[in-house]
Amino acid sequence: MSIERLRAPLVALGDDAWIVGGGLRDALAGRPVADVDIAVAGDPGAAAARLARAHRASRFPLSSEFGAWRLSGGSLPMPVDITPIQGGSLYADLALRDLTVNAMAVPVVGPPEIIDPHGGQDDLAARRLRSVGASAFTADPVRILRVARLAEQLGCAVEPDTARRARDATPQLWSKAPERLRDELYRMMCLPRAWQAFAQLDALGGLGALLPAWEQSRGLDQSDYHHKDVVGHTLEVVEHICALRDDPTAVFRADGAAVAEILDERLADGLMRGQVLALSGLLHDMGKPATRGQLPNGRVTFLGHDRVGADLAGTLLGRLRTATRVRDAVVMCVAQHLQLGFLVHRQPLSLRRIDGYLQLTEVAPVELILLTVADRLATRGQRTAEIQITRHLEVARQVMRAHLALRARGPIASPIPGDVLAARLGRAPGPWLAQALAAIRVEQLAGPITAQRAMATAVRWLREHPGADGPE
Repeated sequence: MSIERLRAPLVALGDDAWIVGGGLRDALAGRPVADVDIAVAGDPGAAAARLARAHRASRFPLSSEFGAWRLSGGSLPMPVDITPIQGGSLYADLALRDLTVNAMAVPVVGPPEIIDPHGGQDDLAARRLRSVGASAFTADPVRILRVARLAEQLGCAVEPDTARRARDATPQLWSKAPERLRDELYRMMCLPRAWQAFAQLDALGGLGALLPAWEQSRGLDQSDYHHKDVVGHTLEVVEHICALRDDPTAVFRADGAAVAEILDERLADGLMRGQVLALSGLLHDMGKPATRGQLPNGRVTFLGHDRVGADLAGTLLGRLRTATRVRDAVVMCVAQHLQLGFLVHRQPLSLRRIDGYLQLTEVAPVELILLTVADRLATRGQRTAEIQITRHLEVARQVMRAHLALRARGPIASPIPGDVLAARLGRAPGPWLAQALAAIRVEQLAGPITAQRAMATAVRWLREHPGADGPE
Protein backbone atom coordinates (compact mmCIF):
# COMPACT_ATOMS: atom_id res chain seq x y z
CA MET A 1 0.00 0.00 0.00
CA SER A 2 1.34 3.44 -0.92
CA ILE A 3 1.84 6.13 1.71
CA GLU A 4 -0.78 8.32 0.01
CA ARG A 5 -3.40 5.56 0.15
CA LEU A 6 -2.51 5.05 3.79
CA ARG A 7 -2.92 8.76 4.57
CA ALA A 8 -6.05 9.48 2.54
CA PRO A 9 -8.69 8.07 4.97
CA LEU A 10 -7.08 9.87 7.92
CA VAL A 11 -7.15 13.53 6.84
CA ALA A 12 -9.90 14.36 9.36
CA LEU A 13 -7.24 14.04 12.09
CA GLY A 14 -5.63 17.29 10.97
CA ASP A 15 -2.11 18.72 11.30
CA ASP A 16 -1.06 17.34 14.67
CA ALA A 17 -1.25 13.64 13.78
CA TRP A 18 1.39 11.25 12.43
CA ILE A 19 1.26 7.70 11.14
CA VAL A 20 3.80 5.66 13.11
CA GLY A 21 4.77 2.08 13.90
CA GLY A 22 4.10 -1.16 12.07
CA GLY A 23 1.52 0.14 9.59
CA LEU A 24 3.99 2.65 8.20
CA ARG A 25 6.78 0.06 8.24
CA ASP A 26 4.70 -2.42 6.24
CA ALA A 27 3.59 0.23 3.74
CA LEU A 28 7.21 1.23 3.11
CA ALA A 29 8.14 -2.43 2.67
CA GLY A 30 5.32 -2.99 0.19
CA ARG A 31 3.56 -5.40 2.54
CA PRO A 32 -0.19 -5.55 3.32
CA VAL A 33 -1.16 -3.19 6.13
CA ALA A 34 -3.42 -4.76 8.75
CA ASP A 35 -3.92 -1.70 10.98
CA VAL A 36 -2.62 1.82 11.48
CA ASP A 37 -1.12 3.48 14.55
CA ILE A 38 -1.51 7.24 14.94
CA ALA A 39 0.36 9.51 17.36
CA VAL A 40 -1.34 12.85 18.07
CA ALA A 41 -0.04 15.96 19.79
CA GLY A 42 -3.47 16.90 21.13
CA ASP A 43 -6.32 15.06 22.82
CA PRO A 44 -6.55 11.52 21.37
CA GLY A 45 -10.20 11.25 22.42
CA ALA A 46 -11.13 14.34 20.41
CA ALA A 47 -9.08 13.09 17.44
CA ALA A 48 -10.85 9.72 17.63
CA ALA A 49 -14.23 11.45 17.68
CA ARG A 50 -13.39 13.47 14.54
CA LEU A 51 -12.24 10.42 12.62
CA ALA A 52 -15.22 8.36 13.78
CA ARG A 53 -17.65 11.05 12.54
CA ALA A 54 -15.89 11.26 9.18
CA HIS A 55 -16.22 7.51 8.60
CA ARG A 56 -19.23 6.64 10.77
CA ALA A 57 -16.88 4.25 12.55
CA SER A 58 -17.07 2.71 16.00
CA ARG A 59 -14.63 3.85 18.66
CA PHE A 60 -13.73 2.76 22.15
CA PRO A 61 -10.95 3.50 24.64
CA LEU A 62 -8.01 1.08 24.63
CA SER A 63 -6.15 2.35 27.67
CA SER A 64 -7.20 4.74 30.40
CA GLU A 65 -3.55 5.02 31.48
CA PHE A 66 -2.27 6.27 28.12
CA GLY A 67 -5.50 7.67 26.69
CA ALA A 68 -5.43 5.42 23.62
CA TRP A 69 -8.47 4.85 21.38
CA ARG A 70 -9.33 2.28 18.71
CA LEU A 71 -11.59 2.85 15.70
CA SER A 72 -12.97 0.30 13.27
CA GLY A 73 -15.81 -0.25 10.84
CA GLY A 74 -17.72 2.31 8.83
CA SER A 75 -15.76 3.38 5.79
CA LEU A 76 -12.37 2.91 7.45
CA PRO A 77 -10.33 0.45 5.36
CA MET A 78 -8.66 -0.97 8.49
CA PRO A 79 -8.62 -0.54 12.30
CA VAL A 80 -6.94 2.63 13.60
CA ASP A 81 -5.31 3.09 17.02
CA ILE A 82 -4.80 6.64 18.24
CA THR A 83 -2.40 7.39 21.11
CA PRO A 84 -0.95 10.60 22.55
CA ILE A 85 2.66 11.41 21.76
CA GLN A 86 4.93 10.12 24.52
CA GLY A 87 7.89 12.04 25.90
CA GLY A 88 6.67 15.50 25.00
CA SER A 89 7.53 15.54 21.26
CA LEU A 90 7.33 13.35 18.19
CA TYR A 91 11.11 12.78 18.21
CA ALA A 92 11.06 11.81 21.88
CA ASP A 93 8.18 9.45 21.14
CA LEU A 94 10.11 7.74 18.34
CA ALA A 95 13.18 7.41 20.58
CA LEU A 96 11.09 5.42 23.07
CA ARG A 97 10.08 2.78 20.51
CA ASP A 98 11.51 -0.72 20.23
CA LEU A 99 13.06 -1.06 16.76
CA THR A 100 14.28 1.44 14.23
CA VAL A 101 11.90 0.02 11.60
CA ASN A 102 9.04 0.91 13.96
CA ALA A 103 10.46 4.33 14.89
CA MET A 104 9.48 6.23 11.74
CA ALA A 105 6.62 8.65 11.17
CA VAL A 106 4.84 10.46 8.37
CA PRO A 107 2.39 13.36 8.85
CA VAL A 108 -1.24 12.62 8.09
CA VAL A 109 -1.59 15.87 6.11
CA GLY A 110 0.93 17.97 4.26
CA PRO A 111 4.06 16.82 2.41
CA PRO A 112 4.56 13.05 2.91
CA GLU A 113 8.07 13.42 4.28
CA ILE A 114 9.27 10.34 6.20
CA ILE A 115 10.60 11.30 9.62
CA ASP A 116 13.32 8.75 10.32
CA PRO A 117 15.78 9.86 13.02
CA HIS A 118 17.16 6.37 13.73
CA GLY A 119 17.81 4.96 10.26
CA GLY A 120 14.76 2.74 10.05
CA GLN A 121 14.49 2.93 6.25
CA ASP A 122 18.08 1.71 5.82
CA ASP A 123 17.48 -1.14 8.27
CA LEU A 124 14.26 -2.08 6.50
CA ALA A 125 16.06 -2.19 3.15
CA ALA A 126 18.84 -4.30 4.69
CA ARG A 127 16.28 -6.63 6.36
CA ARG A 128 17.80 -5.85 9.74
CA LEU A 129 16.09 -5.50 13.12
CA ARG A 130 17.96 -3.07 15.35
CA SER A 131 16.84 -1.66 18.68
CA VAL A 132 16.40 2.09 18.96
CA GLY A 133 18.17 2.36 22.30
CA ALA A 134 20.21 0.31 24.75
CA SER A 135 17.27 0.12 27.18
CA ALA A 136 14.63 -0.98 24.66
CA PHE A 137 14.17 -4.44 26.21
CA THR A 138 14.67 -3.57 29.86
CA ALA A 139 11.98 -0.91 29.42
CA ASP A 140 9.60 -3.55 28.07
CA PRO A 141 10.82 -7.17 28.01
CA VAL A 142 7.74 -8.27 26.01
CA ARG A 143 9.59 -6.77 23.05
CA ILE A 144 11.84 -9.85 23.10
CA LEU A 145 8.92 -11.93 21.82
CA ARG A 146 7.94 -9.23 19.35
CA VAL A 147 11.44 -9.12 17.85
CA ALA A 148 11.45 -12.90 17.41
CA ARG A 149 8.06 -12.76 15.68
CA LEU A 150 8.99 -9.86 13.42
CA ALA A 151 12.27 -11.51 12.42
CA GLU A 152 10.27 -14.40 10.94
CA GLN A 153 7.33 -12.31 9.74
CA LEU A 154 9.47 -9.75 7.91
CA GLY A 155 12.29 -12.08 6.91
CA CYS A 156 14.85 -10.02 8.84
CA ALA A 157 17.96 -10.81 10.85
CA VAL A 158 18.36 -9.52 14.38
CA GLU A 159 21.39 -7.24 14.65
CA PRO A 160 23.98 -8.77 17.07
CA ASP A 161 23.94 -6.00 19.69
CA THR A 162 20.14 -6.06 19.65
CA ALA A 163 20.14 -9.83 20.17
CA ARG A 164 22.55 -9.44 23.08
CA ARG A 165 20.37 -6.79 24.70
CA ALA A 166 17.34 -9.01 24.30
CA ARG A 167 19.11 -11.99 25.90
CA ASP A 168 20.29 -9.83 28.80
CA ALA A 169 16.69 -8.77 29.49
CA THR A 170 15.13 -12.26 29.52
CA PRO A 171 15.24 -12.59 33.36
CA GLN A 172 12.70 -9.75 33.45
CA LEU A 173 10.31 -11.37 30.97
CA TRP A 174 7.65 -12.30 33.53
CA SER A 175 7.71 -8.81 35.07
CA LYS A 176 5.06 -7.60 32.61
CA ALA A 177 1.40 -8.50 32.32
CA PRO A 178 1.23 -12.19 31.34
CA GLU A 179 -1.59 -11.43 28.88
CA ARG A 180 0.88 -9.47 26.76
CA LEU A 181 3.29 -12.41 26.68
CA ARG A 182 0.37 -14.68 25.75
CA ASP A 183 -0.74 -12.43 22.90
CA GLU A 184 2.75 -12.31 21.38
CA LEU A 185 3.05 -16.08 21.70
CA TYR A 186 -0.32 -16.41 19.95
CA ARG A 187 0.91 -14.25 17.08
CA MET A 188 3.89 -16.56 16.62
CA MET A 189 1.66 -19.65 16.59
CA CYS A 190 -0.37 -18.13 13.76
CA LEU A 191 2.60 -17.61 11.44
CA PRO A 192 2.89 -20.03 8.49
CA ARG A 193 6.40 -20.95 9.69
CA ALA A 194 5.75 -20.81 13.42
CA TRP A 195 8.72 -23.05 14.16
CA GLN A 196 11.08 -20.42 12.77
CA ALA A 197 9.65 -17.79 15.11
CA PHE A 198 10.04 -20.20 18.04
CA ALA A 199 13.63 -20.94 16.97
CA GLN A 200 14.36 -17.21 16.86
CA LEU A 201 12.82 -16.73 20.30
CA ASP A 202 14.98 -19.60 21.54
CA ALA A 203 18.09 -17.91 20.12
CA LEU A 204 17.17 -14.80 22.14
CA GLY A 205 16.73 -16.85 25.32
CA GLY A 206 13.00 -16.21 25.46
CA LEU A 207 11.72 -19.80 25.43
CA GLY A 208 13.95 -20.80 28.33
CA ALA A 209 12.74 -17.76 30.28
CA LEU A 210 9.09 -18.61 29.62
CA LEU A 211 9.49 -22.30 30.47
CA PRO A 212 12.58 -23.50 32.38
CA ALA A 213 11.98 -27.08 31.17
CA TRP A 214 12.80 -25.84 27.68
CA GLU A 215 16.30 -24.79 28.70
CA GLN A 216 16.74 -28.08 30.55
CA SER A 217 15.86 -29.88 27.31
CA ARG A 218 18.77 -28.37 25.42
CA GLY A 219 21.35 -31.04 24.63
CA LEU A 220 19.23 -33.70 26.34
CA ASP A 221 19.98 -36.84 24.36
CA GLN A 222 17.22 -39.33 23.62
CA SER A 223 16.94 -42.94 22.56
CA ASP A 224 18.32 -44.32 19.31
CA TYR A 225 14.90 -43.75 17.74
CA HIS A 226 15.62 -39.99 17.72
CA HIS A 227 18.07 -38.06 15.60
CA LYS A 228 18.01 -34.79 17.57
CA ASP A 229 18.00 -33.63 21.17
CA VAL A 230 14.67 -32.65 22.75
CA VAL A 231 14.86 -29.01 21.62
CA GLY A 232 15.73 -29.88 18.03
CA HIS A 233 13.08 -32.59 17.93
CA THR A 234 10.43 -30.25 19.31
CA LEU A 235 11.09 -27.54 16.73
CA GLU A 236 10.96 -30.17 13.97
CA VAL A 237 7.60 -31.40 15.31
CA VAL A 238 6.23 -27.85 15.04
CA GLU A 239 7.62 -27.66 11.50
CA HIS A 240 5.70 -30.82 10.55
CA ILE A 241 2.58 -29.45 12.24
CA CYS A 242 2.78 -26.30 10.11
CA ALA A 243 3.11 -28.43 6.96
CA LEU A 244 0.15 -30.62 7.97
CA ARG A 245 -2.17 -27.74 8.77
CA ASP A 246 -1.18 -26.12 5.48
CA ASP A 247 -1.94 -29.31 3.50
CA PRO A 248 -3.57 -32.18 5.45
CA THR A 249 -4.11 -34.12 2.20
CA ALA A 250 -0.39 -34.94 2.16
CA VAL A 251 -1.10 -37.50 4.90
CA PHE A 252 -4.88 -37.85 5.11
CA ARG A 253 -5.54 -37.92 1.37
CA ALA A 254 -9.27 -37.83 0.58
CA ASP A 255 -10.05 -36.88 4.20
CA GLY A 256 -7.68 -33.91 4.03
CA ALA A 257 -10.38 -31.37 3.13
CA ALA A 258 -12.51 -32.39 6.13
CA VAL A 259 -9.45 -32.20 8.38
CA ALA A 260 -8.60 -28.73 7.08
CA GLU A 261 -12.15 -27.57 7.78
CA ILE A 262 -11.90 -28.70 11.41
CA LEU A 263 -8.48 -27.08 11.85
CA ASP A 264 -10.03 -23.79 10.67
CA GLU A 265 -12.70 -23.87 13.37
CA ARG A 266 -12.46 -21.13 16.01
CA LEU A 267 -11.52 -22.55 19.40
CA ALA A 268 -11.03 -19.61 21.81
CA ASP A 269 -9.02 -16.40 22.27
CA GLY A 270 -9.59 -15.68 18.56
CA LEU A 271 -7.50 -18.72 17.60
CA MET A 272 -8.32 -21.55 15.23
CA ARG A 273 -7.73 -25.15 16.20
CA GLY A 274 -4.79 -25.52 13.82
CA GLN A 275 -3.10 -22.48 15.34
CA VAL A 276 -3.44 -23.84 18.87
CA LEU A 277 -1.94 -27.11 17.65
CA ALA A 278 1.41 -25.36 17.16
CA LEU A 279 1.47 -24.65 20.90
CA SER A 280 0.72 -28.29 21.68
CA GLY A 281 3.69 -29.26 19.52
CA LEU A 282 5.94 -26.78 21.30
CA LEU A 283 5.05 -28.17 24.74
CA HIS A 284 4.50 -31.86 24.05
CA ASP A 285 7.89 -33.11 25.34
CA MET A 286 8.54 -30.62 28.14
CA GLY A 287 8.20 -33.41 30.70
CA LYS A 288 11.31 -35.19 29.44
CA PRO A 289 14.01 -33.47 31.53
CA ALA A 290 12.24 -34.45 34.76
CA THR A 291 11.67 -38.06 33.71
CA ARG A 292 14.86 -39.08 31.95
CA GLY A 293 16.10 -42.50 32.98
CA GLN A 294 18.37 -45.22 31.65
CA LEU A 295 17.88 -48.99 31.54
CA PRO A 296 20.69 -51.44 32.37
CA ASN A 297 21.18 -51.99 28.63
CA GLY A 298 21.86 -48.28 28.20
CA ARG A 299 18.54 -47.38 26.58
CA VAL A 300 17.28 -43.91 27.52
CA THR A 301 13.69 -43.68 28.79
CA PHE A 302 11.26 -40.90 29.66
CA LEU A 303 8.57 -42.81 31.52
CA GLY A 304 5.69 -40.56 32.50
CA HIS A 305 6.88 -37.55 30.52
CA ASP A 306 3.41 -37.21 29.00
CA ARG A 307 1.80 -36.75 32.42
CA VAL A 308 4.56 -34.48 33.76
CA GLY A 309 4.49 -32.45 30.54
CA ALA A 310 0.72 -32.01 30.78
CA ASP A 311 1.13 -30.62 34.31
CA LEU A 312 3.83 -28.20 33.11
CA ALA A 313 1.69 -27.10 30.16
CA GLY A 314 -1.31 -26.51 32.42
CA THR A 315 0.76 -24.43 34.82
CA LEU A 316 2.29 -22.34 32.02
CA LEU A 317 -1.01 -21.69 30.26
CA GLY A 318 -2.69 -20.86 33.55
CA ARG A 319 0.07 -18.36 34.25
CA LEU A 320 -0.38 -16.87 30.76
CA ARG A 321 -4.14 -16.69 31.40
CA THR A 322 -5.16 -18.44 28.23
CA ALA A 323 -8.79 -19.29 27.62
CA THR A 324 -9.93 -22.50 29.30
CA ARG A 325 -10.65 -24.17 25.96
CA VAL A 326 -7.13 -23.42 24.72
CA ARG A 327 -5.62 -24.77 27.91
CA ASP A 328 -7.79 -27.90 27.89
CA ALA A 329 -6.92 -28.70 24.26
CA VAL A 330 -3.17 -28.27 24.75
CA VAL A 331 -3.03 -30.14 28.06
CA MET A 332 -4.99 -33.07 26.61
CA CYS A 333 -2.74 -33.23 23.55
CA VAL A 334 0.39 -33.28 25.72
CA ALA A 335 -1.09 -35.84 28.12
CA GLN A 336 -2.27 -38.23 25.38
CA HIS A 337 0.31 -37.77 22.62
CA LEU A 338 1.67 -41.32 23.05
CA GLN A 339 -1.65 -43.16 22.88
CA LEU A 340 -2.07 -43.46 19.11
CA GLY A 341 1.41 -44.90 18.86
CA PHE A 342 0.33 -47.67 21.23
CA LEU A 343 -2.57 -48.51 18.87
CA VAL A 344 -0.02 -49.31 16.15
CA HIS A 345 0.92 -52.43 18.13
CA ARG A 346 -2.72 -53.53 18.64
CA GLN A 347 -3.84 -54.08 15.08
CA PRO A 348 -6.21 -55.00 13.66
CA LEU A 349 -8.17 -52.24 15.39
CA SER A 350 -11.80 -52.79 16.24
CA LEU A 351 -14.24 -49.89 16.03
CA ARG A 352 -14.70 -50.31 19.77
CA ARG A 353 -11.00 -49.73 20.44
CA ILE A 354 -10.88 -46.73 18.12
CA ASP A 355 -13.98 -45.27 19.77
CA GLY A 356 -12.36 -45.73 23.18
CA TYR A 357 -9.37 -43.73 21.99
CA LEU A 358 -11.60 -41.00 20.54
CA GLN A 359 -13.61 -40.81 23.76
CA LEU A 360 -10.36 -40.31 25.65
CA THR A 361 -9.33 -37.47 23.33
CA GLU A 362 -12.69 -35.83 22.62
CA VAL A 363 -11.49 -32.32 23.54
CA ALA A 364 -9.33 -32.13 20.40
CA PRO A 365 -9.17 -35.48 18.56
CA VAL A 366 -8.14 -34.13 15.14
CA GLU A 367 -5.39 -31.96 16.60
CA LEU A 368 -4.03 -34.86 18.64
CA ILE A 369 -3.91 -37.18 15.63
CA LEU A 370 -1.92 -34.55 13.71
CA LEU A 371 0.42 -34.06 16.68
CA THR A 372 1.17 -37.79 16.77
CA VAL A 373 1.90 -37.80 13.04
CA ALA A 374 4.21 -34.79 13.34
CA ASP A 375 5.91 -36.39 16.34
CA ARG A 376 6.48 -39.62 14.41
CA LEU A 377 7.78 -37.85 11.30
CA ALA A 378 10.29 -35.96 13.48
CA THR A 379 11.62 -39.20 15.00
CA ARG A 380 14.20 -40.63 12.61
CA GLY A 381 17.06 -42.06 14.61
CA GLN A 382 19.33 -45.02 13.95
CA ARG A 383 16.71 -47.53 15.13
CA THR A 384 13.82 -45.94 13.23
CA ALA A 385 12.61 -47.89 10.22
CA GLU A 386 10.48 -46.40 7.48
CA ILE A 387 8.04 -49.26 7.97
CA GLN A 388 7.34 -48.00 11.51
CA ILE A 389 6.52 -44.54 10.22
CA THR A 390 4.34 -46.03 7.48
CA ARG A 391 2.40 -48.13 10.01
CA HIS A 392 1.85 -45.10 12.25
CA LEU A 393 0.48 -43.05 9.35
CA GLU A 394 -1.83 -45.90 8.35
CA VAL A 395 -3.28 -46.08 11.86
CA ALA A 396 -3.61 -42.28 11.98
CA ARG A 397 -5.60 -42.35 8.73
CA GLN A 398 -7.80 -45.17 10.03
CA VAL A 399 -8.57 -43.39 13.30
CA MET A 400 -9.16 -40.07 11.52
CA ARG A 401 -11.55 -41.72 9.08
CA ALA A 402 -13.50 -43.27 11.97
CA HIS A 403 -13.64 -39.96 13.80
CA LEU A 404 -14.95 -38.12 10.74
CA ALA A 405 -17.63 -40.79 10.24
CA LEU A 406 -18.74 -40.59 13.89
CA ARG A 407 -18.67 -36.79 13.73
CA ALA A 408 -20.94 -36.83 10.65
CA ARG A 409 -23.27 -39.24 12.43
CA GLY A 410 -23.72 -36.90 15.40
CA PRO A 411 -24.01 -37.57 19.15
CA ILE A 412 -24.71 -41.17 20.15
CA ALA A 413 -27.31 -41.12 22.91
CA SER A 414 -28.45 -44.28 24.69
CA PRO A 415 -31.98 -45.31 23.71
CA ILE A 416 -32.67 -45.73 27.41
CA PRO A 417 -31.60 -42.94 29.83
CA GLY A 418 -29.25 -43.90 32.65
CA ASP A 419 -31.69 -43.13 35.46
CA VAL A 420 -34.39 -45.22 33.77
CA LEU A 421 -31.93 -48.06 33.24
CA ALA A 422 -30.93 -48.04 36.92
CA ALA A 423 -34.57 -47.98 38.04
CA ARG A 424 -35.54 -50.89 35.82
CA LEU A 425 -32.61 -52.93 37.07
CA GLY A 426 -33.42 -52.05 40.67
CA ARG A 427 -29.94 -50.71 41.34
CA ALA A 428 -28.77 -47.43 42.78
CA PRO A 429 -26.80 -45.26 40.32
CA GLY A 430 -23.04 -45.62 40.66
CA PRO A 431 -19.85 -46.18 38.64
CA TRP A 432 -21.38 -49.41 37.31
CA LEU A 433 -23.95 -47.35 35.41
CA ALA A 434 -21.32 -45.49 33.34
CA GLN A 435 -19.72 -48.81 32.43
CA ALA A 436 -23.04 -50.36 31.47
CA LEU A 437 -23.84 -47.32 29.29
CA ALA A 438 -20.39 -47.68 27.69
CA ALA A 439 -21.25 -51.29 26.81
CA ILE A 440 -24.48 -50.07 25.25
CA ARG A 441 -22.53 -47.46 23.25
CA VAL A 442 -20.32 -50.19 21.81
CA GLU A 443 -23.45 -51.87 20.47
CA GLN A 444 -24.60 -48.56 19.01
CA LEU A 445 -21.39 -48.02 17.06
CA ALA A 446 -22.62 -50.52 14.47
CA GLY A 447 -25.95 -48.69 14.16
CA PRO A 448 -29.09 -47.68 16.09
CA ILE A 449 -30.45 -50.18 18.63
CA THR A 450 -33.75 -50.47 20.49
CA ALA A 451 -34.31 -49.77 24.17
CA GLN A 452 -35.03 -53.50 24.63
CA ARG A 453 -31.65 -54.43 23.17
CA ALA A 454 -29.94 -51.77 25.28
CA MET A 455 -31.53 -53.26 28.42
CA ALA A 456 -30.39 -56.75 27.41
CA THR A 457 -26.85 -55.44 26.88
CA ALA A 458 -26.81 -53.88 30.35
CA VAL A 459 -28.10 -57.08 31.94
CA ARG A 460 -25.45 -59.10 30.13
CA TRP A 461 -22.72 -56.69 31.22
CA LEU A 462 -23.81 -56.97 34.86
CA ARG A 463 -23.85 -60.75 34.61
CA GLU A 464 -20.28 -60.70 33.26
CA HIS A 465 -19.18 -58.30 36.02
CA PRO A 466 -20.69 -59.66 39.23
CA GLY A 467 -18.41 -57.48 41.33
CA ALA A 468 -19.80 -54.24 39.88
CA ASP A 469 -20.54 -51.76 42.64
CA GLY A 470 -24.02 -50.70 43.70
CA PRO A 471 -26.64 -52.58 45.70
CA GLU A 472 -29.03 -55.01 44.06
